Amino acid sequence: MGVLEEISRTARAVAAGVGAGVVGIRTSGGAGSGLVVGPNRVVTNAHNLRGPGEVAVTFADGRVAAGQPLGVDVDGDLAVIEVDTEDAPVVEWAPEAVEAGEAVFAVANPGGRGLRVSFGLVSAAGCSFRGPRGRRIAGGLEHTAQLPRGSSGGPVVDGAGRVLGINTHRLGDGVYLALAADPGLAGRLEALGRGETPRRRTLGAGLVGARAARQLRRAVGLEERDGLLVRDLDDAGAGAQAGLRVGDLIVAAGGRPVTRTEDLHAALDSGPEPLVLSVVRGAEELEVTVAFGS
Repeated sequence: MGVLEEISRTARAVAAGVGAGVVGIRTSGGAGSGLVVGPNRVVTNAHNLRGPGEVAVTFADGRVAAGQPLGVDVDGDLAVIEVDTEDAPVVEWAPEAVEAGEAVFAVANPGGRGLRVSFGLVSAAGCSFRGPRGRRIAGGLEHTAQLPRGSSGGPVVDGAGRVLGINTHRLGDGVYLALAADPGLAGRLEALGRGETPRRRTLGAGLVGARAARQLRRAVGLEERDGLLVRDLDDAGAGAQAGLRVGDLIVAAGGRPVTRTEDLHAALDSGPEPLVLSVVRGAEELEVTVAFGS
């Protein structure tokens, strides 16, 4: 049997096996794919759950059932939905970490429009990328299996149909990023399935990166400084409540310099409570103490 024939045979086997557990996800504000990970449990990306109301879950046999999110991790771009899965199979997870160069198949059911299967190679492992709210997600898997819009939330699998990751982010130019199916991901899914939604400290602020911040300060005749510029604020957020203002330049958090969003996220995730921000407001330097509570 030639190489192309073998790929075709394996793709058909993946579609028949794994495809039975891949679902379409549709809400009032978006569409995507998902995967049955347990009885009455479906995993998808958090960014697929835009808009209010129920989640319509379309199964491989065409059945549509209403689901409800149990746990949603927006920063980690994961969500577990409770829905009647009936006899939809739970797929097996790969026992070992994937390496660059491995052949993979991506499976999706974009918004319930029907099963898609494509072939590619792992182009890189251990990648990091930004989640929906800008936090860095580590341990990603990059592959070249092409997928249409609405495929995020579906699995990337090996030739035996074992799950290697959950597709979550399309880079364009034929490259997709997935959350690697490692023990950490399994633990997160179990917690979300119990309704445990992670709580992370946030400022409630929209920020401009250091390079653009320097340009904006220079444009209005202010001294250039490294830091993150506050572009907008949620009035009910911790930052606004502490006295942070639009136009403030955050140059340090918890006593450590802030030149990238990762620096600020690190301080938010592991810094003291309350967190002291060093801020440049115009030409004035001051401190803003942010209390987050429990």
